[in-house]
Amino acid sequence: MLFSDLGLSDEILKAVEKIGYEEATEIQAKTIPLLLMGKDVIGRSHTGTGKTAAFGIPAVSSIQKGDGNSVRILILCPTRELAMQACSELDKFSDFMPWVKTCAVYGGADIDRQIISLKRGANIVVGTPGRVMDHINRHTLKLDNVRTVILDEADEMLNMGFREDIETILGFVPEERQTVLFSATMPEPIMAITEKYQRDPVVVGVEQKSRTVDSVEQFYFDVPMGRKTDALQMLLLAYEPKLSMIFCNTKKMVDELSEQLVSKGFRAAGLHGDMKQASRTQTLNAFKSGRLNILIATDVAARGIDVDDVDAVFNYDIPQDCEYYIHRIGRTGRAGRSGVAYTIASGRRQVSDLMNIARYTKAHIERRELPSRDEVIAAKANAVTEAVKNCVMSGKYAKCAEQVAALEAEGFSAEQIAAALLGMKFSAETKNIPEFIKPVFRSNRGERGSGKANSVKVEISVGRANKIAPNFVLGALVDATGMTGKSFGKIDIFDRFTTVEVPEADKEHIIDSMTGTKINGQKIKIKLYEGRESKDKDRRDYRTDRKRDFKRQRYGSHKSSGAGTASRRNSKRYQ
Repeated sequence: MLFSDLGLSDEILKAVEKIGYEEATEIQAKTIPLLLMGKDVIGRSHTGTGKTAAFGIPAVSSIQKGDGNSVRILILCPTRELAMQACSELDKFSDFMPWVKTCAVYGGADIDRQIISLKRGANIVVGTPGRVMDHINRHTLKLDNVRTVILDEADEMLNMGFREDIETILGFVPEERQTVLFSATMPEPIMAITEKYQRDPVVVGVEQKSRTVDSVEQFYFDVPMGRKTDALQMLLLAYEPKLSMIFCNTKKMVDELSEQLVSKGFRAAGLHGDMKQASRTQTLNAFKSGRLNILIATDVAARGIDVDDVDAVFNYDIPQDCEYYIHRIGRTGRAGRSGVAYTIASGRRQVSDLMNIARYTKAHIERRELPSRDEVIAAKANAVTEAVKNCVMSGKYAKCAEQVAALEAEGFSAEQIAAALLGMKFSAETKNIPEFIKPVFRSNRGERGSGKANSVKVEISVGRANKIAPNFVLGALVDATGMTGKSFGKIDIFDRFTTVEVPEADKEHIIDSMTGTKINGQKIKIKLYEGRESKDKDRRDYRTDRKRDFKRQRYGSHKSSGAGTASRRNSKRYQ
């Protein structure tokens, strides 16, 4: 349906045309007429369906020239970014309606400036519940004349603990009002709010064949533990997305990953709730303008980001909730464009969690192998060659012929000069490609420790002093290598190190996969075991003291007499 068929004013239609909108999305076509009629509406819509315009256009349309400066529309959003984005969209829709005055109020920003804006007059206020409450308590925001209240992403506001604030705010708004609610899901708390505060609401939903966006291709990579950052770096270099978002589960991981990628020359920055508002705004503006092409964010911080030309999303961490996965990949493949989502998983548990998400979202998430270092280098070489061809054909650097002639006069041939320049360019393009051996998934190799296959020992740099148990070591090996538990032989835990029998044919794969991983929170080093002078003493100490130490740690006290005999009876190696 065209916007011109929705009964909108000329001013709105001119603004919509200026923005570049032509045809209304499904949620817009269904919702806008109902809101213009003054109906209470429940909109079920996921990220990327155009719901901001669905409520924003009717909100702006409802403001009349004679309404003055009192607040007529109140819009509540879960995050400051979403409030800023919604307010920005409203300003675009009211571009030809100078009597419409908007104001965004949210935490983390100077409240005095917001107070000044409110005093100057605003008939549409967009804000987060906490800051709206703050202004109400300061008597700087009066809601006596509000005609419409809009709750955007209501489910997320409830997840963030804003229910009490929302109900308090609604208590300051006249009962005779229009109440509009948008939510991706409809849990019981949402239904309770609709029953209490809405009058005969019309439910509007967007029909979806699946819960995820059809225009987004979805892939995952299973990589060894401790190598996720290398894998991410390899993918960024191989696919070279123009604009991408990377999602992490914690603020700490956002900071660490941002620092690592920037140190490797990527134009990346992080975004999370602990950042000052000025820094957040600066980062978002840089991302939207293209000065940064990689944005690393937590789920909550990304709620207010509305950029249509994100062409790739990376899940560095597996989402903690299935709905988060939907919101994440909905950042790409928007406004009729195609997109791609990549998830990096480590070990069977993370792959299993991702498959559960796939079943819930009814999506096909295809497994892919990481591109090899040689493949990335070859692609970079082709790209450099093509760039040189284009420059030669366009004559872009024709003025540099003088420098070439000067070098030839010094005795260098054109071939030598070209080779040096290509080498410099190629070196710059490939210097950050990590050394990364793709994980190989092995089949069973018979009974563990049976001696049927040639085996060697590897030494791991944690031991009894680090409170390491055999199951910790075996679990880490299985997760990191993709091999089965039966592939590994005897595990001997000494005071300061641990040895494990492994198949000789897989030793390099195991060492590479385990390098940089953690066991029981301890970052480990691994190498081929070469024997130690103190081996016999360490083993004797281990066999005589293991049970005594175990009981002292588990039960708090144990008499030392007789413990050695008991320990010797139970000192067989772990199989």
